[in-house]
Amino acid sequence: MPSVLVTGASRGIGHATVKRLLGAGWDVIAGVRRESDGQSLVDQLGERVRPVLLDITNDAHVDALPAQLPASLDALVNNAGVVVGGPVEALALDELRRSLEVNVVGQVAVTQAVLPRLRATRGRVVFVSSLSGRIVTPMTGAYNASKFALEAVADALRMELWPWRIGVSLVEPAQTDTDMWRKADDQLEESVATVSDEHRALYAQHIDGFRKAIPKSQRMAASPDGVADTILRALTDRRPRPRYIVGAAPRAQYRIASLLPTGALDSAMRRQSGITRREL
Repeated sequence: MPSVLVTGASRGIGHATVKRLLGAGWDVIAGVRRESDGQSLVDQLGERVRPVLLDITNDAHVDALPAQLPASLDALVNNAGVVVGGPVEALALDELRRSLEVNVVGQVAVTQAVLPRLRATRGRVVFVSSLSGRIVTPMTGAYNASKFALEAVADALRMELWPWRIGVSLVEPAQTDTDMWRKADDQLEESVATVSDEHRALYAQHIDGFRKAIPKSQRMAASPDGVADTILRALTDRRPRPRYIVGAAPRAQYRIASLLPTGALDSAMRRQSGITRREL
């Protein structure tokens, strides 16, 4: 049976992916940040899932990873990620760094650690990106930046690893029914609480627009099972695509956005976010 390492496996897209791959006959090594999360996965999904303690920003965890993997590894699914929101001007720089550390640097660290095994099997690497890695929205600049960077890393790797026939694909979901959107209201309020009074006043319109948009996004959120199915396709297609956008509506959204001039797309995004001119 083929083997795969899935990071961020304890919930959301990662959990759905572990379940889907097990059902398709894969042996799954599940990266989790807490031992209790690993035990919960085993309790729910059975002994064929093998948890490993893996905080992808923890150098000791990443250094220890190769010794915990099977001698033969066929694939890596880089799924772990975080969301940092808020207007760029008001972002705490430590939060911006955290977003880049988890969503970009940690992904590269894990990939570097397992590439010798993937080279031996002519394996595959899948990065779980986002439509936000191709289309920017107000108030999500830090998240967009991290996903745009991840897309660039994957594009470079796909060309660099071509001589060894290692396939590299990006899976790009839009709104997905995970904690990110289920708890979006709480996350927004937590972000707003960290903003200075001055910035809270300056960006009141942006914050209110984002708050009003959350219920719509929650209604649009698709099941993580669809993302898991797409990840399986990226791992098993005879000729893996560079990118897989998940869902018909997000594919249409991207096609429209790619045809619009930048100014027109900016205008559409501002209207959608309730952003209007401020009088000086």
